[in-house]
Amino acid sequence: MKKLLALVLVVCMVFAFGATTAFADGDNLVGVAMPTKDLQRWNQDGEYMKEKLEAAGYEVDLQFGANDIATQVSQIENMIANGCKVLVIASIDGDSLGTVLAQAKEAGIPVIAYDRLIMNSDAVSYYATFDNWLVGVTQGKFIEDALDLKNAEGPFNMEFITGDPGDNNINFFFDGAMSILQPYLDSGKVVCPSGQTEKAVVATANWATDAAQARFETILAANYSDGTKLDAVLASNDSTALGVENALAASYTGDYPVITGQDCDIAIMPNLIAGKQAMSVFKDTRTLAAKVVEMVDALMKGAEPPVNDTETYDNDSSEDGVNIIPSFLCEPVACTADNYKEVVIDSGYYTEDQLA
Repeated sequence: MKKLLALVLVVCMVFAFGATTAFADGDNLVGVAMPTKDLQRWNQDGEYMKEKLEAAGYEVDLQFGANDIATQVSQIENMIANGCKVLVIASIDGDSLGTVLAQAKEAGIPVIAYDRLIMNSDAVSYYATFDNWLVGVTQGKFIEDALDLKNAEGPFNMEFITGDPGDNNINFFFDGAMSILQPYLDSGKVVCPSGQTEKAVVATANWATDAAQARFETILAANYSDGTKLDAVLASNDSTALGVENALAASYTGDYPVITGQDCDIAIMPNLIAGKQAMSVFKDTRTLAAKVVEMVDALMKGAEPPVNDTETYDNDSSEDGVNIIPSFLCEPVACTADNYKEVVIDSGYYTEDQLA
């Protein structure tokens, strides 16, 4: 009878704790924390990385944080408790993971910051991203060329929108673009009727399309309802660009402005193909995810992961602190109505049917 009771107790314990210890016995577990499922690219990035890591023989705990910092922290804590050997993290807020990553460092777990640099933590081992400064420069140069700013007299009316202030990447996207556009603002060849040009003012929480749309509806009503022409919009990514395009469709009757974007999200591709969104910076996340798989594989085998930048990305934001994170930077590509087939269809990123 005692043996039977003991057996029942063991079975009950297995059922009670099985969900939280499913990975506890594995010595090849990789934790992958993505910020949300609300944006297409994070779904693609997470699932593609999981597929490639599993093909390489690793167990993968893939979690999406629902754009909630506390949720993402809890997910990472569980990954650490479950014995993961490497963490790959695309943070919701780059400044909010210091405490949980201290646990990772104490446990000897390397951390790869994915696409978004995790700030103010000495637990970050590596960073994998696209050349985010070049993303912004590409957008700025596209507007410069489209409006022929080097030669045209102007003035041209332009508005600005970037992403979530908790995402360190906006500093590179926005500042890269403004390195091209700011001289034209200073000279008066480009003007901003709304007066909203500061990064903190043009930021968009969670990169949300509805927030971008609401802001631009207000801008259009206040500055363009009298027939004033809007010549260009610097939008840092496709979800904010789509908000701008939705606002324009609702109330703007002038010639369509030049609008930039980033990610080639499927939601904006009809607008891009139709010429309503002039360009999107294509970042083939399959390339980035594949590079992270290489980095994880090297770490698992006790080798040095591949990096190609050891100077640019400092995750210590204090005035006198410096903590350069070894990084691998992939190169972005400008996608337009003229080359989208070559960029996103011929490469296998989308099919013709998906974009029909």
